[in-house]
Amino acid sequence: MDAILVTGGAGFIGVNLCLRLLGEGHKVVCVDNLFSSSINNIKHLINHSNFIFFQEDILNFNKNIVVDGIYNLACPASPKQYQKDPIYTLKTNIYGANNVLQLAQRLNIPILQASTSEVYGDPLEHPQVEEYKGNVNCIGVRSCYDEGKRAAETLCMDYRRMYGTNTKIVRIFNTYGPFMSEDDGRVVSNFIVKALKNEPLEIYGDGKQTRSFCYVDDLVEGLIRAANQEFDSGPINLGNDQEYTMLELANKIINITNSRSNIEFKPLPQDDPKKRKPCIQKAKQLLGWKPKVGLNDGLQKTIEYFKNL
Repeated sequence: MDAILVTGGAGFIGVNLCLRLLGEGHKVVCVDNLFSSSINNIKHLINHSNFIFFQEDILNFNKNIVVDGIYNLACPASPKQYQKDPIYTLKTNIYGANNVLQLAQRLNIPILQASTSEVYGDPLEHPQVEEYKGNVNCIGVRSCYDEGKRAAETLCMDYRRMYGTNTKIVRIFNTYGPFMSEDDGRVVSNFIVKALKNEPLEIYGDGKQTRSFCYVDDLVEGLIRAANQEFDSGPINLGNDQEYTMLELANKIINITNSRSNIEFKPLPQDDPKKRKPCIQKAKQLLGWKPKVGLNDGLQKTIEYFKNL
């Protein structure tokens, strides 16, 4: 049985990953300070014989732990969360990543760094390939997250070059599914919660900006494949390459929930990307991975989760 460390394991993607790893027979060590997540996400795991939880900040992480692999997901991930304390967000991305990289180096174990499509900023190339250097505002309100993740990628590659550390980097595009927080500020959870309450769905800008939405089960499969396979190709995009406008997403959710909600338009926030869609050819070639869950099916499952909260 392998022991796997999941930092940020009580967060949305983290808890789904922990569940999958436990289901495969691994021992899971979950570290999370609950800054942007909830103990409720993992309360059903606390008494699991193979699950250990430490409520600890990755900035003060105890590096004496012994594990066989690391998934570093520790960081507030939605604009509402990471802008609450942008300096803390930047420190988490840089110093937190350095802490777990030191552990991976000392134990000679693989580490997967969860990066983000935000490293591409408001992209001038579409779809985004991994070689695209991005169009990021390094002094904007989103830069604590965007630039923090870019710096974490730099650390991973320099640990690989200097020490031979087995680092993997995945750039995660918009993901949704069970264990999203009702108030995390992500568009899918926002729309579903509002629709279930028959409240107006707020769209920023004209609603023509696009995103691609990956169901969390597909994303977790990609994370595990990336962690378990050997490649030295730099970052890999993980996301769904089907593209939807915000208006299309809002209308889908209204229709599926039979909601009486209408749509309200709000000003577009600073540096909000107008297009976001991954090129996933590298994931297909190197990992044999592609998303399987369509948006309608994924939304149905996610809506049922929120109905049952």
